[in-house]
Amino acid sequence: MNPPRTWSPQPGLVGLAWGLAVVFLLVTIISSDPVSRVFLGLATLIQLALGAYGTFVRPRLLVNDSGLTVRTLSGARQLPWHEVKVRLARTRRLGRETATLELDWRRGEHEQLFVFTPLDLGTDPRDVADVLHALRP
Repeated sequence: MNPPRTWSPQPGLVGLAWGLAVVFLLVTIISSDPVSRVFLGLATLIQLALGAYGTFVRPRLLVNDSGLTVRTLSGARQLPWHEVKVRLARTRRLGRETATLELDWRRGEHEQLFVFTPLDLGTDPRDVADVLHALRP
């Protein structure tokens, strides 16, 4: 039996999002220009959303012997190993290669694609894919 493994957004980035939200809120409050207040208010809302997302989806991916658990804003979804295909997608843009981890879940006629970036996992998706392939029964 393998111990559960988890991946989440990096705590430092989540904390940075919350900190920037506070800074933007304070600057919005002390700003006297109405146009600046609108844009700073929007920046505050965006940072609050990013901070909340990073906080509430922890852990983003949990893996154990029975399968995978993917956490989203709508809750956690249990995915048995036999219903999931794990893929590593590589994209080349602007001369730089990026990798994303794709979990293709299918049960009968229901299917869903989960895509994880390095920001979602807190590490390189290639490393996570290697672990998933090693743990898969």
